[in-house]
Amino acid sequence: MNYTIPEDSAGSARQFDAAVVIPTVLRPSLLQAVRSVFAQQGIASVQVLIGIDKPLGDATIIDQIKSETPANCLVSVLDLGYSTSVRHGGIHLARDGGSLRTILSYAANSRYIAYLDDDNWWAADHLATLKESIRGVEWAFSKRWFFDPDTLQPLCVDEWESVGPGAGGYAAKFGGFVDPNTLMIDKVTCEPMLRLWCFPMPGEEKGMSADRVVFQYLRQQAKWRGTGKATCFYRLDPAERHPACLQAIRAAVRQGAATGIS
Repeated sequence: MNYTIPEDSAGSARQFDAAVVIPTVLRPSLLQAVRSVFAQQGIASVQVLIGIDKPLGDATIIDQIKSETPANCLVSVLDLGYSTSVRHGGIHLARDGGSLRTILSYAANSRYIAYLDDDNWWAADHLATLKESIRGVEWAFSKRWFFDPDTLQPLCVDEWESVGPGAGGYAAKFGGFVDPNTLMIDKVTCEPMLRLWCFPMPGEEKGMSADRVVFQYLRQQAKWRGTGKATCFYRLDPAERHPACLQAIRAAVRQGAATGIS
């Protein structure tokens, strides 16, 4: 199937209103993630950049994604034939994608980049509300919902971890936190941070903390604004949560906090 990149009046490839970077190992959930990008409303054109770290799943999912691509989207797939991450024999220390987020961020033909993991997804107004919030600043972020990873039922809005600079349970130790799945950056003004996706925190053994390195740069070096809306849907992995956060989530679920989701 052939795809036509939108062109401007001069015949050059047109910049997209937003780009979405998705590193993947081709998990089945990638289809849900990309479909949530295709379903975005209130934004004219979107480039979806999918980087294959290591093909652990069925590669035909890419063909299915391309066959479903709407007219206002372009799917760009990068498959180097090897992983750039030390996790799968590569060089770069970030075990969750190696250098893919950096490479795809530079490749994106949009000034505004959002990031999505292949096991999470978004509400239909996610990109539009981020684009509205990023006006006049250099990065923006949404709030996120925790979802049960098995039933995909909503649990509660995250009020403890990914809540922004100077807030939440990580405020004292890390100055706060913003999950990459909730993030949008202006890649022109935030260009120095793009390489940081390759580097976990020094001494962090799991090699999965590049997101915290990126957050520290953004918190300290760039102006920001939150949307105030929970438009990111995040599969909760209890093994990755602090016990205090899990306790708070359980309490919120008991109180019936999982309401009002759109």
